[in-house]
Amino acid sequence: MSNPPLPPQQPGAQQPGPYPPGPQQPLGRRRLPPAPFGLPGMPPANNRKGLWIVVGIVAGVLLLVAVGVLLLVNLVGGATRQAGDLADSFTKLVIAGDTNKAYNDYMDPSLKEQLSREEFDSGVKSLQLDPSCTTAYDDLKVSNEGDNNIADIAGLIKCRGKDIELVYRFAGKDDLKMVTIRLRPKA
Repeated sequence: MSNPPLPPQQPGAQQPGPYPPGPQQPLGRRRLPPAPFGLPGMPPANNRKGLWIVVGIVAGVLLLVAVGVLLLVNLVGGATRQAGDLADSFTKLVIAGDTNKAYNDYMDPSLKEQLSREEFDSGVKSLQLDPSCTTAYDDLKVSNEGDNNIADIAGLIKCRGKDIELVYRFAGKDDLKMVTIRLRPKA
């Protein structure tokens, strides 16, 4: 079998492509074949490797920030708990009337030079504290000054019929000791 002869071509006329012209295409234009994996004329999908690298870096930075915040909260929380525990233990001894242990175990030598054991004992006795007394801390701040840790505590010793203002300052490098104390009836 032989192919039928082609009609003569005019110069400048375009041959139709392998696909027949569509309804909106003029006869002289070719229709593009469909692009693989997409619509005709659509560019292929971009490589998302760069996006995943950026997302990974951002996630890593956020993770590091979260870990840093947790460590900071634990460190500050630990120091605050330690200061609160010191204040509680000292105040319980004072309320119980065990002024010798409170004086010996909690007071810094510099405070002992300013306040004798006898003055401390007579001052605590003048407050007439009893087992009904409880503590309520209004303010507890922990900070650092050079190599020293500082804990400032303020609050009340609440007893039947009276409140006693308390202000303590503990300081030290590793072992905090009381460097300032004020116990007085609330006006």
